[in-house]
Amino acid sequence: MITRLLVANRAEIASRVFRTCRELGIETVAIHSDADADLPYVAEADHAVRLPGSAPAETYLRVDLVLEAARRSGADAIHPGYGFLSENAEFARAVEAAGITWVGPTPTSIEQMGSKIEAKKLMKAAGVPVLEAPAEPTEADLPLLVKASAGGGGRGMRIVRRLDDLAEEIARAEAEAASAFGDGTVFVEPYIEQGRHVEVQVVGSVVFGERDCSLQRRHQKVVEEAPAPGLREEVRAALHDAARTAAEAVDYRGAGTVEFLYDPATERFSFLEMNTRLQVEHPVTELVHGVDLVRLQLQAAQGHAAVDRSDAPHGHAIEVRLYAEDPAADYQPQSGTLTAFEIPATPGVRVDAGFATGSTVSTFYDAMLAKVIAWAPTREEAALKLAGVLSRSRIHGLRTNRDLLVHVLRDPGFLRGEVSTDRLPEIVATMPAPAPDPGAAAAAAIALAEQAVAERRVQRHLPAAWRNVVSQPQRTVLERDGEETTVAWYGGRDGYTVAEPAGVTVVAASSELVTLEVHGVRTAYAVSVDGAAVDVDSARGHVRLTRVPRFVDPADQLASGSLLAPMPGTVVQVAVGVGEEVSAGQPVLVMEAMKMQHTVSAPTDGVVTEINVEPGAQVAAGEVLAVVEEKE
Repeated sequence: MITRLLVANRAEIASRVFRTCRELGIETVAIHSDADADLPYVAEADHAVRLPGSAPAETYLRVDLVLEAARRSGADAIHPGYGFLSENAEFARAVEAAGITWVGPTPTSIEQMGSKIEAKKLMKAAGVPVLEAPAEPTEADLPLLVKASAGGGGRGMRIVRRLDDLAEEIARAEAEAASAFGDGTVFVEPYIEQGRHVEVQVVGSVVFGERDCSLQRRHQKVVEEAPAPGLREEVRAALHDAARTAAEAVDYRGAGTVEFLYDPATERFSFLEMNTRLQVEHPVTELVHGVDLVRLQLQAAQGHAAVDRSDAPHGHAIEVRLYAEDPAADYQPQSGTLTAFEIPATPGVRVDAGFATGSTVSTFYDAMLAKVIAWAPTREEAALKLAGVLSRSRIHGLRTNRDLLVHVLRDPGFLRGEVSTDRLPEIVATMPAPAPDPGAAAAAAIALAEQAVAERRVQRHLPAAWRNVVSQPQRTVLERDGEETTVAWYGGRDGYTVAEPAGVTVVAASSELVTLEVHGVRTAYAVSVDGAAVDVDSARGHVRLTRVPRFVDPADQLASGSLLAPMPGTVVQVAVGVGEEVSAGQPVLVMEAMKMQHTVSAPTDGVVTEINVEPGAQVAAGEVLAVVEEKE
């Protein structure tokens, strides 16, 4: 019997496992790196053990430290979550050798499926259809996909559309896979255009339906749903049979996922891999089947009778992964402090979050903030409910993919069930530019004025910007995405008057809530100020503004051609030297952050006049890495 369980993971998945443990009366143990010490999951656990350091290789990937944490805390079971050591057979063996219950499949099953290369051979022998590329591919075999053998999440994965690029892309994939998983082995398979990623949930060899996880960016899932839309029942039954065969071939125990690539044009599917762990997207299965997969994992680990059936799905569930990233900058991960993180409680909506207001998103781990999942009787209802909840959420301090997710969920094609692994860019292309809202800047300016009044030490009874003789309006300059907006306004005993932009009337004002009438339509704007940053939320959406100072220190101005670090991270390669000529788009440096590599390229043809870093250097966001002087 399990009495105290340690989760060998972090953030959202640790919180998720703890939730089921509390329901079962099982004590919990969190492990945390220094970067994660203040995250919510640490406080949720009954006990916590620090792993000194922050990088995964010195904390969550250290088998010895995890086992020592279990010994010190008195844990009699370990749940690996997903990622990190969750599919490491040697870790599972070490846990069992220490006399601790391993919550997962047998080490042998993990080993059999741990290498995608060997797993395909095993599945082929069992009669499960597989996807294979020729040993010596030609132009006719393009496009190809380079994949990491030991891992997932899109890391170590590259699409190759020219044979001349194959060797370079394999080398990049190997480097990324080695960094993320400690194993740089990769393989090549055909890339199916407009294919669908459909996976089947198993517990032992019992099937709990399938999920569609086709909408992806950088080969990482963004939207997942159950059941998969648009499958004929004959195809669905064949998928389930193939997954059952795969599980039986390795005498599988506990929860796992068999992933397939489905070609809608031919209705054929091929085995991709088996994830011998809980998946990120497991909540959609739980909601439509009415099960707790973590509970079933714990029961299997304790030798309870295997599940002998699964109910038919009820309704539809859709999950989105809310990331700290900038979709407009090629989904560049973001790091920093969440000054507000509030997702409204709504019936039929589940939030599995790893962060809260005030949490810091570091550069050491994946940038996923939360999974937000909606259930409804129909697929369209679930999608629109989820879009509404996201649009009403308050998320400040970092750029996120929230607006993109809302757009995807409301996209007519998505609502018709048009999904594939290359569909997301098409949906993104239809995303309109943010509609101008003169009320947002006006609300920010008035809230800043109210805040200034509240912070006064003297003459607090005087209204904002009060003058005996008014000669001109006050002017507040705000910047959004590089564009400046000026709000001209007057203050007085009778309240505020907005002179610019035109058509704006102030109905009520405080430092946190400003109600405006804009061209005859009344809207309430919630305003949050954090230093120079001003976040404005309303029914029209979220706007993040920055107050522009009246005077700028010349020392703060950057030299033309400066290449700035897009985020905090580590420099792994400097590709050019001082004095070297470069072309626009040519790689200058390569950085690593959040387990992904990011290339910093020359903005124009020119000459490198400064290199301020070297490989191994830790850099902050906005730091000047190099300077490229444009050619005359």
